[in-house]
Amino acid sequence: MISENLKNPEIIIALDYVDKKSVFNLIDKIDPKLFKLKIGHSMFIKFGIELIKEIKRLKFDIFLDLKLYDIPNIMFKSISIISELGIWMTSVHASGSGNVMEYAKLALRNFNKPPLLIAITTLTSFSECDLYQIGIKNSLPKYILQLAKLTKLYQLDGVVCPGFIAKKIKKNFGNDFKVVVPGIRFINHNPHDQNFVTYIEEIKKYHMDYIVIGRTITTSSNPVKDLYRIWNYVNTR
Repeated sequence: MISENLKNPEIIIALDYVDKKSVFNLIDKIDPKLFKLKIGHSMFIKFGIELIKEIKRLKFDIFLDLKLYDIPNIMFKSISIISELGIWMTSVHASGSGNVMEYAKLALRNFNKPPLLIAITTLTSFSECDLYQIGIKNSLPKYILQLAKLTKLYQLDGVVCPGFIAKKIKKNFGNDFKVVVPGIRFINHNPHDQNFVTYIEEIKKYHMDYIVIGRTITTSSNPVKDLYRIWNYVNTR
């Protein structure tokens, strides 16, 4: 059942930059109470834990989005190490299996304030053709819902999924099950390599907890202005 009292989605900025200067040129000008930050593979590989420490000093919540996919023992160790960093949220692949998610969840028990643990159902670049190539006969919506069901069963906090299926996931698994939607764009922007795009102008149709905005901001000529424009739109009903 979907509650009518859903909150407006919170905004997560994907820091898809190649240098620290660009990162701090942006985040020094925005309010950590209004925006959360996502660090993905490329930024983490290049700058490591030190970048997380520097950003944490500015009081931002950090989503460390490494999309972990490995055997249960390695997942347990990896999530334990990540949890020591004091981040807000991290991610694993739901397709790694229930056993993998169980071990990832177990790793959080050793921490008083563990990060939210969410599961990736599909990448925004994924297509029905990609599913077929890896031998999966389900339609993409059915595949996403099956992985969301598995994620809920193993008591993770929520999923990353395309916007078009967010409302159904909320309906099936409840308001407390977090829905994170990436691939957010202005309606006139190039989708690039993403098959699943959710337009900012359509956000109010969907039921989601967090929206992830990357290239829309990182390639903008005025990223701060665009960020607050999006924030104002999302928070005006």
